[in-house]
Amino acid sequence: MGKASRKKRADKAGAKEQRAPYVARPFEGLADETDWVAMREILPAATARVTVEVPDGTEVGGRPVPAGRREVTLVSILPAAMPAIHRDTGEVLVALQSRTSSGDASRDVAQALLTAIAAEPGTSINSVRPATAATPRLQDLLAEGQRLEVQVEDDFGFWLGEEATDEQKAALEQMNDTAVPMQRLEGAPSAYWCLMTGRAYVRWILGEDEDAATRAVARLQAAGEHTLGEGTELLGAFRAAGLLVPVLEVDPGAEPASHSAALAELQGRYEKALASDDPLSTAERRARDGLVSRQVTLR
Repeated sequence: MGKASRKKRADKAGAKEQRAPYVARPFEGLADETDWVAMREILPAATARVTVEVPDGTEVGGRPVPAGRREVTLVSILPAAMPAIHRDTGEVLVALQSRTSSGDASRDVAQALLTAIAAEPGTSINSVRPATAATPRLQDLLAEGQRLEVQVEDDFGFWLGEEATDEQKAALEQMNDTAVPMQRLEGAPSAYWCLMTGRAYVRWILGEDEDAATRAVARLQAAGEHTLGEGTELLGAFRAAGLLVPVLEVDPGAEPASHSAALAELQGRYEKALASDDPLSTAERRARDGLVSRQVTLR
């Protein structure tokens, strides 16, 4: 073998072993990015069906992955934080929340997805090899025009297939007992009501650039237009997969759907503030600095 051929093979092997680059906003470019973030970071029990297209010649861990289109069930989490399951029926379940983290959540999920497709039916994927720079991203695998239609589940019943064991059923009951009640709200692209220790919150995921979103919320806060009305409060915001998520406390005794109209109005005020090119006023800068100082980052 000539030197050029050896170098080419070495370069290719090196690319496969190169660590996946860090991506602060891993689901950017996907339709419904905010709902991808919700499934990855917020929702305890949720599912969504997507279609993927695996290119010819795709491998994972040195094993070929069957090429072509197929449907996959995305879930928020699987038992024991497993990355994926290939059921006896052929159905593939892939968790967005698992222990795997390369610094690019899109590659992590894609790695689990490809590993599950390549596995034999009836296989539980307890771990996957770390994603590398050569690992495809979800943006490379999802069928063109694919939307994410999230179904918020009341419990973790989606875990169980026909082959469920008594141990798995017991684990399901335990998880159902500790699940945080959560509902999707109308009025904003991605907002979720939840009840925790007797207090109710709305987590409002904003799909714009984090800095721009922070400035817009700061404008609203300085103007006193940043809540859902009397008896509600903006507690702060956190960062999740590169997006800003304000958290509002609401009356735990009110029906979740009763907040939808006020949320739609807040969304409208936010979009107007987002479009403003005016420099931040002193009060708006103070509000922005307060939001930033109280922010935390998930993962």
